[in-house]
Amino acid sequence: MNPVRKRRLIIALLILGAVAVATGLSVFALQRNMTYLFSPSEVDAGKAPDGHPFRLGGIVAEGSIHRVSGTLTTDFVITDRFQSIPVTYTGILPDLFRTGQSTITTGRMEHGTFVATQVLAKHDSTYMPPQVAQAIAKAKQENRIPRDAGHGGAP
Repeated sequence: MNPVRKRRLIIALLILGAVAVATGLSVFALQRNMTYLFSPSEVDAGKAPDGHPFRLGGIVAEGSIHRVSGTLTTDFVITDRFQSIPVTYTGILPDLFRTGQSTITTGRMEHGTFVATQVLAKHDSTYMPPQVAQAIAKAKQENRIPRDAGHGGAP
């Protein structure tokens, strides 16, 4: 191989290696900052990350909103009509937040309670965030299948 081609090959390989390292670092950084949306059924099934922030989406359960007097702390329950997760939030809630409304909360699980750092409420009476609608549909589909359906009837 002549020296000019050898030098071009080395430069091309160095550029390719630098692009690969930059891509790897970008993917690693993005994965650490991503927050995934889970329904209460998925959280109950253990699919949510332990100790890491994630989004919990569902509907505010009827009669579950309790405000702690003298503070900005509010306790409520988010449900997908199959499973329910207790939530605690300290801060000002959105104006549209109320019982029976779809909501997405960001936070993490601590001792069986979801501690929210942010609460988002839907904007009108017919809108449901696509992720929440998909999670509820998935939960409905999973609960229709008998638990022993994949085992051929054997225990």
